[in-house]
Amino acid sequence: MRNNVPKSLLVTTPGGGTIDSAVSTQRHNSLEDINLDQFLKTINYEDTVKQLDIYYGIVKRQLLRYQSPITGLFPVMSTDQVVGSVRDSVYCAAAVWSLYQAYRRIDDDRGKSYELGQSTVKCMRGILECWVKQAARVELFKQRQSNQHALHSKFQLHTGEKIYPDEFYNHLQIDCVSLYLLYLVQMITSGLQIIYTHDEVAFVQNLVYYVERAYRTPDFGMWERMAKSALEAINGCNLFGEKGASWSVVYVDIDAHNRNRSIFETMLPRESSSKGVDASLLLTLSFPAFASHEDRLVEQTKQNVVNRLRSKMGFKRFTRDGFLSKAEDKTRRYYQAGELKEFEG
Repeated sequence: MRNNVPKSLLVTTPGGGTIDSAVSTQRHNSLEDINLDQFLKTINYEDTVKQLDIYYGIVKRQLLRYQSPITGLFPVMSTDQVVGSVRDSVYCAAAVWSLYQAYRRIDDDRGKSYELGQSTVKCMRGILECWVKQAARVELFKQRQSNQHALHSKFQLHTGEKIYPDEFYNHLQIDCVSLYLLYLVQMITSGLQIIYTHDEVAFVQNLVYYVERAYRTPDFGMWERMAKSALEAINGCNLFGEKGASWSVVYVDIDAHNRNRSIFETMLPRESSSKGVDASLLLTLSFPAFASHEDRLVEQTKQNVVNRLRSKMGFKRFTRDGFLSKAEDKTRRYYQAGELKEFEG
């Protein structure tokens, strides 16, 4: 075959031999392709780092700047230096943790991933410490499921002490506990070490018992149905991560989970037996809970929320929502029986 190749297509090598110019061109092109791929990867990598640095600056200015250096909690408003909210703190920690996950793929992040990860740990442990101080309330709630023994969802920002006296609180916040458990599992699975001791493992297991009976707990708060997703996520989770043992695994009563699921899906598209619709169902059925696997129920519930709560100024929380209206009495924390009728329309 070599004898049939025209001399014009043969290339003389430095050693005096000859090679086919087509083979030479093919090898040359393959080298150019490799160099181009490496160049594109380098450009894409640099663009990714620049974009992450932009998000890092946003997180530093808008979130970490307001995190308590003592408890790790976040305030509801940036101007508030007194009240730290569990729900808002979990969502802030989730945002910081998400950026931490992205920075883990960067070779040299200059310590940013470690800072973000430890800020997340500090927040989640701060919430845990606030609730550990109320461990006696968890035991009482497990026995009676009364709002008089519910865990608080707002604490003093820098000391972790309760804001309201127990006798004046009386507000179930099962959604806060469920949201905390939901993200706790994901953060531990990603490699963060949040739970340190056996006592903390036992307390988290008690929090699971706390939300397991959510299906039979009358509540006028928000998002209590998030308990179903929390129970699914935490069942079988090792709270010590890869370094855990059999005694650091949290378990869920499968019967309690099934009862939560069946009752939750039976009530949809209603929010509860006493409330026809609530905007909180959007968070329960989509991010972050994704509490139902029934596509038909999810779509039906979303349409119910949009049709009944959408207004010119956005979405109302629920029908007859009087929040920040002129008719609302801002001196009271809760509405009285029958007062919602005043906010009709």
